[in-house]
Amino acid sequence: MRQTLFKAAATGVDVVQIIPGKGTGRLRQRVLAVLSQKHIKKLYARVETDPSNPGRILVHLR
Repeated sequence: MRQTLFKAAATGVDVVQIIPGKGTGRLRQRVLAVLSQKHIKKLYARVETDPSNPGRILVHLR
Protein backbone atom coordinates (compact mmCIF):
# COMPACT_ATOMS: atom_id res chain seq x y z
CA MET A 1 0.00 0.00 0.00
CA ARG A 2 2.84 2.41 0.82
CA GLN A 3 4.48 1.85 -2.55
CA THR A 4 1.21 2.42 -4.35
CA LEU A 5 0.62 5.70 -2.51
CA PHE A 6 4.15 6.96 -3.24
CA LYS A 7 3.89 5.99 -6.94
CA ALA A 8 0.47 7.61 -7.24
CA ALA A 9 1.74 10.83 -5.66
CA ALA A 10 4.80 10.86 -7.95
CA THR A 11 2.72 10.40 -11.10
CA GLY A 12 0.07 12.99 -10.26
CA VAL A 13 -2.88 10.74 -9.43
CA ASP A 14 -5.65 12.67 -7.63
CA VAL A 15 -7.46 9.90 -5.74
CA VAL A 16 -6.43 6.41 -4.63
CA GLN A 17 -9.12 3.88 -3.70
CA ILE A 18 -8.35 1.38 -0.95
CA ILE A 19 -10.90 -1.40 -0.52
CA PRO A 20 -10.57 -3.13 2.87
CA GLY A 21 -14.16 -4.38 2.62
CA LYS A 22 -16.93 -4.27 5.19
CA GLY A 23 -16.08 -7.33 7.37
CA THR A 24 -15.08 -6.93 11.03
CA GLY A 25 -13.21 -3.66 10.52
CA ARG A 26 -9.79 -4.97 11.51
CA LEU A 27 -8.26 -4.46 8.06
CA ARG A 28 -9.84 -1.00 7.85
CA GLN A 29 -8.24 -0.08 11.19
CA ARG A 30 -4.84 -1.25 9.93
CA VAL A 31 -5.21 0.74 6.70
CA LEU A 32 -6.10 3.88 8.69
CA ALA A 33 -3.14 3.26 11.02
CA VAL A 34 -0.78 3.17 8.03
CA LEU A 35 -2.36 6.33 6.62
CA SER A 36 -1.84 8.13 9.94
CA GLN A 37 1.96 7.73 9.81
CA LYS A 38 3.74 11.08 9.42
CA HIS A 39 5.60 10.26 6.20
CA ILE A 40 2.38 8.99 4.60
CA LYS A 41 0.25 11.92 5.85
CA LYS A 42 2.45 14.29 3.85
CA LEU A 43 1.17 12.69 0.63
CA TYR A 44 -2.55 13.34 1.00
CA ALA A 45 -4.95 16.18 1.69
CA ARG A 46 -7.79 14.09 3.13
CA VAL A 47 -9.13 10.58 3.63
CA GLU A 48 -12.82 9.74 3.42
CA THR A 49 -15.13 6.76 3.34
CA ASP A 50 -17.10 6.45 0.12
CA PRO A 51 -20.68 7.45 1.07
CA SER A 52 -22.13 4.86 -1.32
CA ASN A 53 -19.80 2.06 -0.15
CA PRO A 54 -18.50 2.05 3.46
CA GLY A 55 -16.06 -0.74 2.51
CA ARG A 56 -14.04 1.66 0.35
CA ILE A 57 -11.61 4.37 1.52
CA LEU A 58 -10.74 7.28 -0.76
CA VAL A 59 -7.36 8.97 -0.30
CA HIS A 60 -7.20 12.41 -1.94
CA LEU A 61 -3.55 13.12 -2.75
CA ARG A 62 -1.95 16.56 -2.74
